[in-house]
Amino acid sequence: MFGNKTRDDRPVMHIPAGGPANGRRGMFSVIGPDVVISGNVNASAELHVEGRIEGDVDCAGLIQGAESHIVGGVTAESARIAGAIEGTVRVRQLTVERSARISGDVEYENITIENGGHIDGRMRRIGATTVTATPLLANESPRAPLATTVQIVAAD
Repeated sequence: MFGNKTRDDRPVMHIPAGGPANGRRGMFSVIGPDVVISGNVNASAELHVEGRIEGDVDCAGLIQGAESHIVGGVTAESARIAGAIEGTVRVRQLTVERSARISGDVEYENITIENGGHIDGRMRRIGATTVTATPLLANESPRAPLATTVQIVAAD
């Protein structure tokens, strides 16, 4: 009855492959407040970070808690930043909450910065292109300013 068992009788949970949106819909991973990760983190779904990451983060969506800290680059489709990031941030849909502190360059398509949110670095809109015109000859009429920013909207 209480002897050594060589077989594990615990039930095995099988997770089906695929599912809604390739298994990503509603799925997320959590890095708790007591967790420190040294190394890069890749997640195909949403990532909730409450702890510390010393490495690059690449995920579909990022939700960062106010007490968390990331030392490395962040790449995501969407992110809600409330903690500290030391590194380059490249996110299509970015929300910087009032408690957020970003030290590094930020690339975004759409951005919302709450009153009190800090970004110490260069900001660049993804998709913005800078065009430099050549000086005109004496007999030419002006067509465009010497330097301008042109927003290119791609038709889907």
